[in-house]
Amino acid sequence: MLTLLLGGARSGKSSLAVEMGRRHDGPVTFVATSEPIDGDMSGRIARHRAERPAWPTIEEPLDLGGALAGADGADLVIVDCLTLWVGNLLHRGDTDDAVETRAVEAAAIAAGRTGPTVVVSNEVGMGVHPETALGMRYRDLLGRVNQHWAAAADTSLLLVAGRAVTLTDPWAVLA
Repeated sequence: MLTLLLGGARSGKSSLAVEMGRRHDGPVTFVATSEPIDGDMSGRIARHRAERPAWPTIEEPLDLGGALAGADGADLVIVDCLTLWVGNLLHRGDTDDAVETRAVEAAAIAAGRTGPTVVVSNEVGMGVHPETALGMRYRDLLGRVNQHWAAAADTSLLLVAGRAVTLTDPWAVLA
């Protein structure tokens, strides 16, 4: 079972993912995609670590598919987050096509696990129009990556102010 949690900054995505882990009746593995590239990010990482139980953590900023494949199949796996993962791949110099290919592959691995997977990502397409070409590229690419993960997910939720709206396939509604 693959669950995708989307939302804006401070919408409650990560908090919900952690709470889902706390309520899970079994082992939990946490996959962190963040890198401590500066003092601000190091502080954010420390706060996130303090907010969650002492679950085994796989710190993997680039090879998300490998991290998912390497997690115990029975564990609930929480991935936080696709937003940083896509940024890491762009920073490394990956093309948009390469990032999308990696996203499709990782989503398929997550959807095919025997244990549940919860994946967190930001919805960045509802905010201010980016001023730079890189900002627009990132926004558009993350939007496509989120679509790939939503297509693979059993459940997709949009979080706003700590509340969830279920996202449905538009063709299920229009058919």
